[in-house]
Amino acid sequence: MAESEDVDLQSEQYEKHREAGDILAQVREETADRVEVGASHLEVAEYAEDRIRELGGQPAFPVNISIDEEAAHATPSIDDDSTFGEEMINLDIGVHVDGWLADTAITVDLSGNPELAEASEQALEAALEIVEPGVETGDIGAEIEDVINGYGYNPVVNLTGHGLDHWEQHTSPNIPNRAVSQGTTLEVGDVVAIEPFATDGGGKVTEGASEEIFALEREGTVRNRQAREALGQITEEFRTLPFATRWLDTDRAEMALRRLKRNNIVHGYPVLQEDDGFLVSQKEHTLIVTENGCEVTTEY
Repeated sequence: MAESEDVDLQSEQYEKHREAGDILAQVREETADRVEVGASHLEVAEYAEDRIRELGGQPAFPVNISIDEEAAHATPSIDDDSTFGEEMINLDIGVHVDGWLADTAITVDLSGNPELAEASEQALEAALEIVEPGVETGDIGAEIEDVINGYGYNPVVNLTGHGLDHWEQHTSPNIPNRAVSQGTTLEVGDVVAIEPFATDGGGKVTEGASEEIFALEREGTVRNRQAREALGQITEEFRTLPFATRWLDTDRAEMALRRLKRNNIVHGYPVLQEDDGFLVSQKEHTLIVTENGCEVTTEY
């Protein structure tokens, strides 16, 4: 990032980050209100994605609906008939405006564990309070860890917050969820998402077997018609941003993706999860680092 005096926080790119954040804040609240016992995962995800488009943005990635031990990368399949039960539900939603992004998450607790949801929420609030130019990301992680530990839970240490760039959902700097000795110094103009995860488990997620989210890995060619059609849609509509199998217009989309993955043209995002029987909560905001602190773009 350039020196602070060279950063124009009113430039077009920052205004589009803000527009994405405004849309996202509204959609997050409306979507969370639709999460209740018996509601459809697929209908909730499609509601959020359609609402983003209605308000003038585009989904930056498929709506993540992570249940109980799941922490990230879970999204409904095209024929998903799952409904919500008495569970802990994390909604992670992203918006872009012309490739400039905002990213947010909220926990809707239907499981009867409000303190776990509160732990990630308060950890985020503590992190936001210390953000300013010159702060080390390791210090932000220490704040997050202290708050979550204070509730008697563990942060998920192998998931982090991240930078946001043009058509790039995860860039440097990483924002850890625990204290680290070597971090990155934030500067005016940095756009980052801070996302504490709290768990009553051990604090490390692993990859599950399910995979419904993919992203373009590299340019390439394939002979199969469905795979070519899918690749054309991916490169034109989604570019380098993640997409869901259910977003593809081609018939036999799952087969097309298998071919593209086998040729290392796309890569998948397996669901990330704690050990079975444990719960994970999450809270996330996007912010712009300013001269005097930060501007949260995804507040409602």
